[in-house]
Amino acid sequence: MNMKIQWFVPFLLLIYSCSNTKNNEPISPGNNFLNGVDLSYVNQIQERGGCYFDGDNEKDVYQIFSEKGNELVRLRLWHHPIWTKELYGDEGTKMYNDFYDVQKSIIQSKKNNMKTLLDFHYSDTWADPEKQYVPKAWEQITDINVLRDSVYNYTFSTLDRLGDSDALPDLIQLGNETNCGLFYSDRPENFPSCEVCNDKNWENAATIFQAGVEAVIAIEKKYGVDIKKILHVADPQYLDWWFGELSNYSVDYDIIGVSYYPLWHTAISFNNLPQHLKSIGTKFNKEVMILETAYPWTREGNDDMPNLFGDQTPLPNYPFTAEGQLNYMRDLTKGMKEVGVVGVVYWEAAWIAYPIKTLWGTGSSWENCTYFDYENKSTIVFDYLK
Repeated sequence: MNMKIQWFVPFLLLIYSCSNTKNNEPISPGNNFLNGVDLSYVNQIQERGGCYFDGDNEKDVYQIFSEKGNELVRLRLWHHPIWTKELYGDEGTKMYNDFYDVQKSIIQSKKNNMKTLLDFHYSDTWADPEKQYVPKAWEQITDINVLRDSVYNYTFSTLDRLGDSDALPDLIQLGNETNCGLFYSDRPENFPSCEVCNDKNWENAATIFQAGVEAVIAIEKKYGVDIKKILHVADPQYLDWWFGELSNYSVDYDIIGVSYYPLWHTAISFNNLPQHLKSIGTKFNKEVMILETAYPWTREGNDDMPNLFGDQTPLPNYPFTAEGQLNYMRDLTKGMKEVGVVGVVYWEAAWIAYPIKTLWGTGSSWENCTYFDYENKSTIVFDYLK
């Protein structure tokens, strides 16, 4: 851990003085709305020397988010992401977003009184609407029943190991942005299709989702906890179609999860989003949660990696400024609470411009969307949590 010496000792004490400060208590709509952030890059940044500040005080980032009022931390999990280590060549000492990295993050989050959401990508790398790669360990599978058992056993064993270390998450996401299903990108010959856009193999996809659900249910019974089970689609316009098709099969999930990036997802307007999500929840009799959102506070970057947001036209009344970002999060959260949506999670709120290695280069493509300015100090966006 490359941190300034005056912060090194307290940080180690924080890690090793483990106590379960928040149990897996049931989450229900109304009185338990969750304000959340995805912090999946944080360990890599802090371990390699990146620092965060609240005012002039350097702090562990989990502590900053907790003290500001954040209630939930979302974390991605890849099956065997050896590439995250290989990117560093001879300097690579560990993988990121694997089991041990996630375990560390969950423990840190719980120590800071925040609930956790674990996002199973069911892949060795990024899964989203454009790509869903089969984990290398499963490439030789040719039977849907074997694939079902592999998903069940992997999900169960992962959560069981977390349970052994008092690090069970409070919510589980079974797949990431699975608009067209799972395991379809460069699928090996004879691998069972779980693709629902072209192949329309909803039966296989539903079998896999239910396998994940059943693994979570088994963990709930073993540990005597309640864990919310989430399915996730990007872009609100696809929710009716996707969950309508899935409703033809028996998948016992709890929450409809959606990614909503207003600069990309324009079919449902910002003003119409609350009522749209309310109608989706009512139609399918499920809770609804925004699992990813973001909004830039500046057009300018802070490193050489091109940013994904900033060139677009801002939403009316929400300029690309710190105040615009704050008002976007304040109004989005208010609208979701009013219609019974159970939470809003901001994606990668701490992926600052620091020279970590990614698939796209060194640095961040998101620093202008974080909750920190270009001195890595917390900004006024945190005020929406009040």
